[in-house]
Amino acid sequence: MAQRIALKPRKEAHQERSRATVDAIMRAAARILVRDGYEGATTNHIAEAAGVSVGSLYQYFPNKEAIVAALLDRHLEETMQWLRQSAVAAMEQPLEEAARTLIDGLIAVHRVDPELHRVFVEELPRIGGFHRMHKLEDETLGLVRAYLEARAPHVKKKRNVDVVCFVIVRAVEALTHGAVLMRPDLLRDSRFVDEVVRLIVRYVEG
Repeated sequence: MAQRIALKPRKEAHQERSRATVDAIMRAAARILVRDGYEGATTNHIAEAAGVSVGSLYQYFPNKEAIVAALLDRHLEETMQWLRQSAVAAMEQPLEEAARTLIDGLIAVHRVDPELHRVFVEELPRIGGFHRMHKLEDETLGLVRAYLEARAPHVKKKRNVDVVCFVIVRAVEALTHGAVLMRPDLLRDSRFVDEVVRLIVRYVEG
C-alpha cells in the first residue's frame, strides 16, 4: 500500500515573525515552481530562495507537496472571495452582463500568474487538489443557482436547475483551465471572454 503524503502544515504561524517566515517560503515556492516546474522545486531550493534554513522550512511544512497545497488553498480562497463579491453585483444585472462580470473576473484571476496555475492544474492529484477544488465548485454552484432562480425563473420551469448549474460551472472551469494549459495567450484576449459569455448566455436562454 502506497504511503500517504502529508499535505497539512506541521504547525500554524501565529506570531508575526512566524507568519513572515511562512509567507517567504510560499513566495519562494511559487517563484521556483514557475521557473523550474514541479519536479525542479525541492525543499532545499525553496528554503534557499526564501532565505531560511531547511530545518525552519520543515518546522512548518513536512514536504513540498504541503507547500503547493497551501499555495493552492490561498489561491482558491482569493478566488472565492472575489466570486462572492462579484456575485453580489451580478445579482442586479441582466443575464449577459452578469455572465460577463463573473467570467471576465474569473479569467482575470487566472491571468495573474498562469504558469503557477498550470502547476496547480497539473499536480491536482498529487496535492489532494480535487477535494479542494470541489469545495470551490460547490460554492460556485450555489451562487449560480441563486442567480438563476432570482433572475431567470424560466429555467426552473422548463429544465433541471441542478443540471443547468453543473453544466455552466463545469464548462467555464474546463475552458479556463484549457486556456491555462494550452492557450495562455487567450487569457489576455477579450474575444475569448466574448465567446465564453456567448456560450453560457445562449445555453441558458435556450
